[in-house]
Amino acid sequence: MLKHISNTFLNIATIIIVAMFFSCGNEIKEVEDFLAEKNLPIGIAKNVNLIHTDSGRITTKLIAPVMHDFSNRKNHPYSEFPEGIELITYDEKGDSVVLTANYSVTFNNTNISEVKNNVNVVNYAENTKLSTDQLFWDASEHYIYTEKSFILITRSDTIKGKGFESNEDLSKVNMKSINNSTIYVEEN
Repeated sequence: MLKHISNTFLNIATIIIVAMFFSCGNEIKEVEDFLAEKNLPIGIAKNVNLIHTDSGRITTKLIAPVMHDFSNRKNHPYSEFPEGIELITYDEKGDSVVLTANYSVTFNNTNISEVKNNVNVVNYAENTKLSTDQLFWDASEHYIYTEKSFILITRSDTIKGKGFESNEDLSKVNMKSINNSTIYVEEN
């Protein structure tokens, strides 16, 4: 008799569990739409360390404590790095340029990133450093720009100004306005 009651209880528990699994029939698309409506990310990654290679050579490393994936947005999918980002790009010789910031957002459709709050770009091979509070980076064109104030430190100069654009390794620079700067010019 006790065995019969035990088997009956086990059968009822199995039926309830199976019913629970089948009742949770939300499609993935429905869940994504729900998260998008509530402005919630579709995924969160911690201790992100992404490495991009080309022909076996490391070209880019992305390091971030947290990444929020908002790729479920219909019009403007994006990835957000609310606790900061470190992006290291390597050239063919292995020299690196390091971009750091306290916040970043990358828009998936345009491949443009906005980095802000304590932004620094350092080219160690050329001993060059750019500091600003906001910077836009076009990864497709390998181009950076800002309309905010900046400080550019080179081997011989410290340049302060507002409005800056350059290729991502800081080797071809265009500045909109310069103020309070020390620039050394070589005579030929």
